[in-house]
Amino acid sequence: MDSLLALKLLALLIIANGAPILAQRLLEDRFDRPLDLGLRFVDGRPVLGPNKTLRGIAAALLTAWVGALALGLPAQVGWWIGAWAMLGDLLSSFTKRRLGITPSGRALGLDQVPEALLPLWALRAQYALGVWDIAVLVGGFFVLELALSRLLYALRIRKTPH
Repeated sequence: MDSLLALKLLALLIIANGAPILAQRLLEDRFDRPLDLGLRFVDGRPVLGPNKTLRGIAAALLTAWVGALALGLPAQVGWWIGAWAMLGDLLSSFTKRRLGITPSGRALGLDQVPEALLPLWALRAQYALGVWDIAVLVGGFFVLELALSRLLYALRIRKTPH
């Protein structure tokens, strides 16, 4: 895989996954209705939790779309990365609720891997990404996401350090 392409895909993953956090900080409680409408699953726990909002998904889709254009990639690549990253995030939240982990609770790996793995897997044919390429990019995202989460927390943009 081309190194420049790898950096662009990694940047789009960071953009898509960071956008909901920045949107929450900028918009505060505006448009913050939970996707699950506060409903509970059969186990009595929230389906996703209060932090998964349409605002966050819209922010991820829009910023990844614009980010792709800015990086010289097709707009639909940004859209796909945003969409699949958010699907991975929703899957993580659903799984965390089933495991009894509270919203904003930490689940190392579960909080990072699906958000990077799903978009990269979806684009594997388009960019001839092999399993090793995807593994390296997911690992890079994992490390960067942990570092950026702490930075955003230190800057008071993020409410928790993870």
